[in-house]
Amino acid sequence: MPIGHFLGGIAALIWDPATDKYLLLRRSAERDFQAGSWECVTGRVDQGESYEQALRREVFEEIGVQVQIEFLIATTHFFRGAAIPENELLGVVYGCTFPAQTTATFGVEHSEGHWLSRAEIDTLLPERHWLRKVIQKAERLRALLPEELRIEFRQEGFEL
Repeated sequence: MPIGHFLGGIAALIWDPATDKYLLLRRSAERDFQAGSWECVTGRVDQGESYEQALRREVFEEIGVQVQIEFLIATTHFFRGAAIPENELLGVVYGCTFPAQTTATFGVEHSEGHWLSRAEIDTLLPERHWLRKVIQKAERLRALLPEELRIEFRQEGFEL
């Protein structure tokens, strides 16, 4: 099998500890992939950019906020459309928070955004939606990771 050439992608599941809610965004109808579907902040890694740099850039571009990385949730592999090499994406999903007293704004990439509880998300999203599994993993990790380790992740990140 030949050496692969992939798109790089990020996802930022943003959680508000004060309300125990997650920020979900609906992709605008004009989007080229999965228009109208619900997601967290997502985006592609630009050439010469690290995953964490892409995460911070995408979050700022999409909702105007400087994000805090709490932990890694998962990695992902999928095709953005037809299963051809040009659409193959490897991604990293991060669990994130905002600094206190921060407000998100929404741009043209999304038609709406809402802070939702786990119960509200379970009602909104279809049973097999990828975000359900991401949120389930994030909640398990948050429960198991010591606060001292999450503080270190916020300060140091995951880049080598």
